[in-house]
Amino acid sequence: MDISSRRIDRVDVGKLAGSLGFLLRLAQLQAFEDFFSENGPRGLKPGEFSVLWVIDRNPGIRQSVLGQRLMIKRAHMTKLIRALEDLGLVSRRTPDSDRRAVELTLTASGRKAVAASGPEFFGYEETTGGSLSAAERSQLISLLQKYVGLEEGARDERR
Repeated sequence: MDISSRRIDRVDVGKLAGSLGFLLRLAQLQAFEDFFSENGPRGLKPGEFSVLWVIDRNPGIRQSVLGQRLMIKRAHMTKLIRALEDLGLVSRRTPDSDRRAVELTLTASGRKAVAASGPEFFGYEETTGGSLSAAERSQLISLLQKYVGLEEGARDERR
């Protein structure tokens, strides 16, 4: 059998099958592929929704703190916030006490976008990981929260 004709499920990945980083990356790619398919919610992209969701729960949050919490690089965060501001969803303010800082809040349109997108986004999220049982999905979420340091914030997951 020619190696190029192997089926995808027969490709030997060797030790990569036990690599956390490799598996997390494949899981992310699989989740995004499904999200952006015709089955996924329409409207805001996952990154945009996540940023708006966190700003909504933390009005006045500093852009640098938000970027650190969501692990978004500074340059990308600046570009994303400018785009959201151009869409009229986010307002930026520079506090008098620290002219280098930028505080973020949602506009009325931003709050409406979060309120409109939230049920669809989280409803879709309930279907992610369809090959897992409810208990397995819950365990995976708990383990990932622990891995990325969100255990303490998980208590507010329903808000």
